[in-house]
Amino acid sequence: MTDQTAGQDMIAADGMPLKKSLAKSLQREKMRALMLIAPLLIFVLITFIFPIGSMLFRSVENSIVQDTLPKTVVALQDWDELSGELPDEAVFTAFVEDFIIAVENKEHTRIGSRLNYEVSGMSSLFRKSARKVKKWDPVQDAPFRDKLIDVDKDWGDPATWSIIKTHSVKYTNGYFLNAIDMQRTAEGAQAQPEDKQILIKLFIRTVKMSLIITGMCILLGYPVAWILANLPNRSANMLMILVLLPFWTSLLVRTSAWKVMLQNQGVINDTLVWLGLVSNDARLEIINNQFGTITAMTHILLPFMILPMYSVMQTIPPSYLRAAKSLGATNWTAFWRVYFPQSIPGIGAGSILVFILAIGYYITPEIVGGTDGVFISNRIAYHISSSLNWGLAAALGAILLAVVLVLYWAYDKIVGIDNVKLG
Repeated sequence: MTDQTAGQDMIAADGMPLKKSLAKSLQREKMRALMLIAPLLIFVLITFIFPIGSMLFRSVENSIVQDTLPKTVVALQDWDELSGELPDEAVFTAFVEDFIIAVENKEHTRIGSRLNYEVSGMSSLFRKSARKVKKWDPVQDAPFRDKLIDVDKDWGDPATWSIIKTHSVKYTNGYFLNAIDMQRTAEGAQAQPEDKQILIKLFIRTVKMSLIITGMCILLGYPVAWILANLPNRSANMLMILVLLPFWTSLLVRTSAWKVMLQNQGVINDTLVWLGLVSNDARLEIINNQFGTITAMTHILLPFMILPMYSVMQTIPPSYLRAAKSLGATNWTAFWRVYFPQSIPGIGAGSILVFILAIGYYITPEIVGGTDGVFISNRIAYHISSSLNWGLAAALGAILLAVVLVLYWAYDKIVGIDNVKLG
């Protein structure tokens, strides 16, 4: 009799075959483990996966034109928007029928706002037209072409109808084109006017300043982490309180404090004038610009760089440096060839933390950045809260997420994410 047959013939204490009993017990253990992590999985789904999915969907969703003007969209399919001629009477009739229903349901303002994101003036056109069109009868008052043009001459412009047709698709790339300073037109993707080309500059500025902030945190944080790692525990713990102290203070309070310090009549300028380093009429402009943003954010994010480096440096035995010196290495050679390579995982971990936090920061650039020091996150917040262009905000967020993932991938290829350690 083979071992497999013996296992099948053996009976467990519950009267079931041993093999079946073991499989059932293993399944119960898996279910128990799943139940333990289920709250975390649900939390991640609700707070992370679903919001990202919703953001990606909003960046391409464009059903409002189809839903509000269904007959108009169908009638416009046979019209050549590149001909330079107005649509025929059937399009005007279909539009009036749809528009009367939209006004009754109070949806004309929504579609006007949607098209206004593409071309200024569309919102006011729809609002103005609604006041007169809502009084018309779709049967008795036809035809509508001349009447609609009398309401507003823009209805006699083929460009108005071209905008409606161009942005009547259910899913659009228009938001992503707007996010890279381009626009969706009847001729295809075209560049925005020069006075509207700002978002690419903001993306470049955000990445550049985030890299500068990360580099500044490395330069300032490395000596502090080294001192903490090489001091006696009692002294290191006292200094660690100073490193952690900013975490116990509100972010808004810290940023506001920097605004007080950096302004033209602030502490720093007053001190420089008192020391005679600058004249009173030539005070430094160190706020509402990139310098102010970099200074404040470096201070705020510095602990996120120090802590990972400190935790890694604690694991480096001091005997390595003594051994290197005993073999004839100078202090600099021993540090650069022995100590520094072992601290790189801490630098990598701190750099990832600081860079990802910096690239999405909002409050600090908003308060001390002015016009020249704001990030793309400030523009996203503007479109969410002020212009209400959620589609463009979602597209900007998706591109920002893609940039972070690409840089993360490049970091993994160059340094290796396996070499990143938190201690």
